[in-house]
Amino acid sequence: MIYTVTFNPAVDYCIHMEAVRVGEVNRSKGEEIFFGGKGINVSVVLKELGLRSRALGFVAGFTGQAIELWLKGSGIDTGFVRLEQGFSRINVKIKASAETDLNGQGPDIPSEKLEELFAMLDEIGDGDTIVLSGSIPPSLPPDIYEKILEKLEGRRVRAVVDAAGELLLNTLKYRPFLVKPNDFELGELFGVKPDTTEEIVEYARRLKGMGAVNVLVSRAGDGAVLVDEGNGVHVCGACSGTVRNSVGAGDSMVAGFVAGCLGVPAADGQAWDAAAGCDYGFALRLGTAAGGATAFSHGLAGREDIFRLLRQLS
Repeated sequence: MIYTVTFNPAVDYCIHMEAVRVGEVNRSKGEEIFFGGKGINVSVVLKELGLRSRALGFVAGFTGQAIELWLKGSGIDTGFVRLEQGFSRINVKIKASAETDLNGQGPDIPSEKLEELFAMLDEIGDGDTIVLSGSIPPSLPPDIYEKILEKLEGRRVRAVVDAAGELLLNTLKYRPFLVKPNDFELGELFGVKPDTTEEIVEYARRLKGMGAVNVLVSRAGDGAVLVDEGNGVHVCGACSGTVRNSVGAGDSMVAGFVAGCLGVPAADGQAWDAAAGCDYGFALRLGTAAGGATAFSHGLAGREDIFRLLRQLS
């Protein structure tokens, strides 16, 4: 089973406009509502790729109830801890000549509710995968990712960490199966600005030396670079298409890569057997295709678009 963790789920209210005039009444050309948060985004794309996951995290208020009902209606298992105070955040995404985001803070998470989440981790066992992604709310301890991986230590669990800065670095001692910084985040970790593939490989290998098993570096329009567990280097160019959406592309890449490693039902319905080990080149291409399919959509990637872009990369 794949488990995703979203500490701060959100309702994204997307408003399409010609332009935003500050201090005036602005009227939209259209609106859309999406339910997400980084771990939830991973679960949604995994579902598109035919893999089950269980979304863990915290929800509160009427917005939290809406998030949970939508996920269940989409066929995704949930294990949310319900908070008595506050409400799950609403993010306003203004799509005009430039994108403007107004992101809510979300509810405080008391220590006893965090303990409830940790109790749910007991169901995670050998062969399972856990995805930890994104920043953490200020009400949680800054070492929360470390505490989760410490609790899972000793079990054969694949940990995927999609985070930045110290949040990422502090998990490396637990040898996560995959870390996924983008090129800017990779540079920030070492105080550099890697521009070339060779430079990205150099610093990705440094992360491997610090404990990461696989390092996947996303590069937006320049594609992605993977340094795998055997120190092999895989490079994948970007997909061709018109970028319509920047929200969730990195999460979709994580979902595609994980699906590629674990075995994803192919476009013709035949399952690829991952028992002999991960085909990292395939996993990188599937992750890149999933990220591109989201970037070229108004929402998260759909199965048909993912496999269409995968054929483009093959």
